[in-house]
Amino acid sequence: MSKRLVITGLGATTPLGGDVKSTWDAALAGTPGAKTLEHDWVEQYDLPVTFAAEVAVEPAEVLSRPETRRMDRSTQLGMVAAREAWADAGLEDADVDGERLAVSFATGIGGVWTLLNSWDTLREKGPRRVLPMTVPMLMPNGASGAISLAFGAQAGARTAVSACASGVEALIMAMDLLNSGEVDVVLAGGTEAAIHPLPLAAFANMQALSRRNDDPGAASRPYDIDRDGFVMGEGAGALIIETQEHAEARGATAYAELAGGAVTSDAHHITAPDPEGQGATRALRRALASADASETDVTHVNAHATSTPLGDVPEYVAMKAVFGQHLESICVSATKSQTGHLLGAAGAVESVLTVKALADRKAPVTINLDNQDQKIPLDVVTGSPRELRADDQVGICSSFGFGGHNAVAAFRTV
Repeated sequence: MSKRLVITGLGATTPLGGDVKSTWDAALAGTPGAKTLEHDWVEQYDLPVTFAAEVAVEPAEVLSRPETRRMDRSTQLGMVAAREAWADAGLEDADVDGERLAVSFATGIGGVWTLLNSWDTLREKGPRRVLPMTVPMLMPNGASGAISLAFGAQAGARTAVSACASGVEALIMAMDLLNSGEVDVVLAGGTEAAIHPLPLAAFANMQALSRRNDDPGAASRPYDIDRDGFVMGEGAGALIIETQEHAEARGATAYAELAGGAVTSDAHHITAPDPEGQGATRALRRALASADASETDVTHVNAHATSTPLGDVPEYVAMKAVFGQHLESICVSATKSQTGHLLGAAGAVESVLTVKALADRKAPVTINLDNQDQKIPLDVVTGSPRELRADDQVGICSSFGFGGHNAVAAFRTV
């Protein structure tokens, strides 16, 4: 790392809350975000999975009506999180040079609601009824473009589209921008709003989703022997990342340092992770190296931990390969047990939670872990939040996605 990078603002809208505070409080309390879906289309399409983790606060309650009409739901959620992060960093009254301000905002799928609703309109009502704004609303870079417009970011508006690794990869792209010397501030994060009948049906048919329709709150069960798939979620997370020099010059307070990160790929299978976790192992090691950190510096991991039978074990294998015996001293949080899987936004929201854990010295809880899989002997935080030690330490956020994508971010206390 050529520069010290600090996080000065956080934003989020999730199944646990409409902002960072409510989300964080719920994460500490162990609040399940999944609920039975109350939409006509659930019964209309006879979906095999009838629950998901929708956002706690509708974006229409925060954004203006003209904004919601011109943005896909995924962009709406990203804008809500971005505005909170911007205000939290104290940038509303700061004189930020737009030519040195960039956006790096990710998604896994993008404007799926716009795309599929527009297809229905075309088939049912003809081409003249398709909205002129359809393309900018459905494109995956819609959120990064809209956010760059909102804040006058002229140094780049980038979009990572790497399935469920996208959110963390956006942070690593932000690191590269800041280390280039051409950027002072990056508004980074990820957003997703894909709780739509088609993705639900498709994920269910590939046996990726939990089928616990009778008990949605208990469906996401990372590391539990009875885990049967992930829970679809939606939401967005945003972080303001600055060079330390820029933050100090404007008197900003930092939550944590973005100390390092790495991206690798498995080249193993389009959906299944490498069972030996080799790509994840390389990403973890490279992230630590880029952070100039040793394995023993790490005290907390917010794991990818999707609650799938195939996915949870290779992640443990990778952590064991990297941390060895020190893994027994690392407390692990699997917050998808509460939020569900936010796909392209997962790593961004989980990075927000990792930063909060380091700043507040508390690791959030994992729920629904009643019978831990003996193949995954991690020290998982359950029951109540775990107090973290008060000295300097490193927290890790890991994300892995279809296509063999691996992305790991390393954060350090300040």
